[in-house]
Order: sequence, then structure tokens, then C-alpha cells
Amino acid sequence: MPTRMRFTIWRPFATAAVVTLTAALLTPAAAHATPRESLPRYSYDDAIREAVWVDTRLDGDGDGRTDRVAVDIVRPREPARQGRKVPVIMDASPYYSCCGRGNESQRKTYDAQGNVDRMPLFYDNYFVPRGYAFVGVDLAGTNRSDGCVDVGGRSDVLSAKAVVDWLNGRATAYTTRTGTTTATAGWTDGRTGMIGKSWDGTIANGVAATGVKGLKTIVPISAISSWYDYYFQQGAPLYDSGPDWLANYVDSPDARARCAAVQRELVDGAPRTGDLTGPWSERDYVPDASRVKASVFLVHGLQDLNVRMKHVGQWWDALAEHGVERKIWLSQTGHVDPFDFRRAAWVDTLHRWFDHELLGYDNGIDREPVADVERHPDRWETSKSWPPKDTRPATLRPAAGEQPGVGTLGLRKGGGTATFTDDPALSETDWAAAVDTPTPAKAAFATVPLSRDLRLAGSSRVTVTVTPTTPTAHLSAVLVDLGPDTVRDYAASGEGVTTLTDRTCWGLSTAGDSACFKETRADTAAVEHTVLSRGWADLGTHADPGRGVPLTPGKACKITVDLAATDHVVPAGHRLALIVAGTDKDLIDPPADTPTLTLDLSRTTARVPFVGGARAFAAATAGTPATAAHSGPLDGVAVPRHAHRVP
Repeated sequence: MPTRMRFTIWRPFATAAVVTLTAALLTPAAAHATPRESLPRYSYDDAIREAVWVDTRLDGDGDGRTDRVAVDIVRPREPARQGRKVPVIMDASPYYSCCGRGNESQRKTYDAQGNVDRMPLFYDNYFVPRGYAFVGVDLAGTNRSDGCVDVGGRSDVLSAKAVVDWLNGRATAYTTRTGTTTATAGWTDGRTGMIGKSWDGTIANGVAATGVKGLKTIVPISAISSWYDYYFQQGAPLYDSGPDWLANYVDSPDARARCAAVQRELVDGAPRTGDLTGPWSERDYVPDASRVKASVFLVHGLQDLNVRMKHVGQWWDALAEHGVERKIWLSQTGHVDPFDFRRAAWVDTLHRWFDHELLGYDNGIDREPVADVERHPDRWETSKSWPPKDTRPATLRPAAGEQPGVGTLGLRKGGGTATFTDDPALSETDWAAAVDTPTPAKAAFATVPLSRDLRLAGSSRVTVTVTPTTPTAHLSAVLVDLGPDTVRDYAASGEGVTTLTDRTCWGLSTAGDSACFKETRADTAAVEHTVLSRGWADLGTHADPGRGVPLTPGKACKITVDLAATDHVVPAGHRLALIVAGTDKDLIDPPADTPTLTLDLSRTTARVPFVGGARAFAAATAGTPATAAHSGPLDGVAVPRHAHRVP
């Protein structure tokens, strides 16, 4: 793990002085060698701050004129004087006015001339002195932009794409929102990297999926790859609200007044039935992975229950299929920015990534391991590829045990049945705590204690044949590590981090824009079980994943439930469990009925990706267990809090 460094506001000046002295002592050949790192050579205080409005060529609000999106720019003054062009780091967001960005919910502020005074986050403070421009785009319908928010649809994506086009000379911008004086981007070489967390990172995914020229890299953090999968999984509703609520949440006040038609389209196009409609297909970026030309540095929390890990698995796999250059960080946190869970390493790695992708510096980052995975709080491992090359799926089979609903899990085909009744008051935490006890709300199957470590990496699938007693039913399937551990407390309010009062500084500051941010530390919990992967489905989608139908009580159905991607090591002495149940409290909504469901265990399987495949699983479940199995209830993190989720 890299040595942790505390930066202060004076560090960049000191670094620049050392670099200047070192360069003076080098031979001419060495002094003119290809650079490996951009350095803080330029004044941040004297940087150019300006705003333009880019014509999107869309009329989302139907007012008869094309919409313009506001683009706030901070760029170094010196390169323009020298006739040098600079690359761009861009964050397109709906949150700059309504809600803020980062752990401290920073909003844009403006000076008397309407130019940005404070840009949220550290990107401009850190990268502008190093020769980059930073561009903060207000998505259509938000802050100072025209148009309407359409939650990941054409307006969201194409309004951001239009800015990339303008940076590359293919679109028109104006110096004011309604005026006719045009503005050009002659100061940039057009090489653009998009970054952002959650909705912002989602827009980066969507713009990359258009294949737009000039977009060289994206850094999506906790980002969505398919908006349907944000609101539903296989027909099961994940939240009690839809995209219309979210659009209203971020719309500017004047957009709310003029965007009623778009709001109605969001309501009509996203029915709470969970059916896969045309508007959802428009907001699915995965099928367009073949068009992605930008490299992708993906960051996500393994326990993110807002934008869930399913988004990672399907996007990563699609990008791999099309040969996209990729890098990934996976933390133990929930919906948390890496600036708040691994700050020093993150700033250094992001710096090197942008230097390589946008400036073309040969700094070796492309030859380093592809994946960094947080194995324990603040303890990271790397993998040359992800999932590791020797990862292969093994088919695990549940079997009935000596007690009802408490069975075994192994490679041999089992038999019998297991019956449970949906209880919407219980969650995965409750099921796992009572994994060894017969309870009416779940069926649980566990291995013997492992004799050696067993690593899972990638996405699992659970196929069940189940008979319901009612016309509606929801299913949950979870994989659980049974054994003691200390983990980040992803169910707490900070989702695995605690915010402190001390500040550290990352870049240069002005009177209006400080580069100093509150420090954080890991918020941990001692647990006796860890849910490591989850999946849900409406059983009514068993015949057609895009459309649910009423079930016939007493008639068996077969369905495959996709589980979220993960990377987890089940240590020697622990057990791996599969739990199948109904409603997962606060993670999916309950069905209209209260079904009792009977699993046919001879036709139920879990296809799980293990490093080493079935052979590794067989070896880990053979021989003498490292420790004895735990008896009694198994404590985990608290039940995740239910709330309106905002990506």
C-alpha cells in the first residue's frame, strides 16, 4: 500500500521549486527528455475563468428554440499566451446548483461577472496548475442551462456530448445564454477526459457509448450503466419512486415550470410494473459498448446499495468483449468517492492516468495491474487482470439438510424441496443471522468450513425452479461469507467512512475556491457474516425478462436471477452460503401478495465464478476445516436504511 501523505497548500510550490532546481542541474539531453509527470507550473490564482453556452441542437422544453447548456471553464492563462493548447477534464452534472458535489456538498458559486468563482471538488485546484483545463457542465434543465432533465436519456447524454463536440470544433457556443456572439475553444487540443461520481459518471458512460471523437478517457465513479437496472432488477422494483421524482429533484425552478411534458413522458415510459419499455432501452448504454473508443477507469464500492454492483459487472464485461482499455478500483464502501476512502493514492493514480491518457506521458500506468481491490479496511490487493485469468464458473447445488430450510451447498446434485413464505419485514441481514436455524422466511444452504481460502471474482447466477401459491411473487438470492471479520460499515450513514474535522489540501486555492477538504477515516464494524453478492427478480418475468405476467398458483416456474459482480475472499475456516428468500427489506419492494414458495432443489443451481474454478471449490471444501463452525446467531452490519435514492 502506498505510504500515506498529508499534503498542504504549500506543497505544489515546493515541488515546483525542486523541479526547477533539478532541471537546472541536468544535462541538456536529460532536461529535454520526455516528461513523465505534469507539474504545477501555472498560476491558479491568475487562471482564466469564463462561461459559454453550447448549442445542443435539441429542443427538449419545446419552446421553439434549441437548448443551450452552460459550461463553466477554468484554464491556465500561460499556455494561451505561449500559443500552446491544453487538454480538458470535464464533469457534466445535474447537481451543481440543487444538491452539491462531494462529501461537503459543494455548489458552484459565481463572481459579479457571472464567471465561476468556486468549482466543486479538487479537480480544478489540482489539475489547472498542471496544464489542464477543467470544464463543469450543467446538464440540460439544471442550474444555468436550458432544456429539461430526462434522467439518462437523449437530452442528458447529447447535451454533454455537444460540449465535447464544441471542444473539438464541431458545435457552436455563445458567450451568453440568449445572445448571438459566438465563442470558440481554440485554447484546447480537444483531448477530453470525463469524470464524475454517480449521475455524473453515468453521463460519462453514456457519452462514451456514442463514440464521440475527442473523448479519450472516462473515469466513472459509482456510475450507472443501465437506468432500468437502477430502478428495477428483472421486474422487481428496487425503489418506491421513478425517474420523474429524480428529474423534479434536480430540475432548476424554471425548468420545473416548462418541463411538464417531459415529466409526463418519464411517468408514462417507466411504469411501476417493471416492464422493459422503449425509454428504458434508450437509457441502457451496455449494448453500445462496441462504440466506446475512450479508455475507462472504473471505480465502485462492492457494497454500494444505491448504484449496485450489477452496473459494474455488465458494463465491464461488455467493454472487455470489445477490447476497451480498462482499469478498476473496487472498495469495501457503499456509495463513496475514492477521494474519501483512499485519498492520497487516488489523487496520485488519477494524476498519472490523465497524464497518460490526455498528455501522452509514458509513465507506466498502462503496464501496472488492472485491478485494485480493498480486501480489508485500508488494505488493498492488486490483480494483473480482472477477474483474474484463471477465474472460471463452478456450478454449486443446494441439498436438503436435517432441518427444514437449512441445507448444504456443494458440487453434487441434491434433492428434496425447501419452502419459505415471503416476509417483507425481514432483510438479508436477518436471514444471514439465522442461517443455521429453521425460519419460515428463507431457505439457506451452506458449505462446510473451508480448509483454504476461496476467492470469488465476477458475476454469479442462481437458477431456481419454484412453485408459488399466489399470482405475484418476488425472489431474492444472496451469497454470504459466514465467519468473523472486520469490514467497512457500509450500512452506516457514511457508508464506510467517517468524516473528520481536519483538512488536507490538494492543489492551489483562491479566496473563493479552497483546495482543502475534510479528512476521513474508515468506519468499521466487527461482523460474523458478510453478504457479498445479491440479486432479485419478479417471478412473473420467468418467461419474458422484459414483461411480467401473473403467476398460476401451484404451477412451477424456472427463472435465473443475476447476482451482482463481486470480488471477495472467503477465508479458511469460514463457510459460503446461498440464501433464497422473498422480499429483501428496503432493497426491493414487496409484491402485491404474500406468497409461499417451494424450491425444487434438484433443479436449483448457483453458477459462481471462483479463481481456480470448481477445482478450487472442491479443494477448499475437502480436508480438515481450519476452524469449527460458529453456533448461534451471526451478527452483520445493520439493515441498510431505506430512502429515496439519488444517484
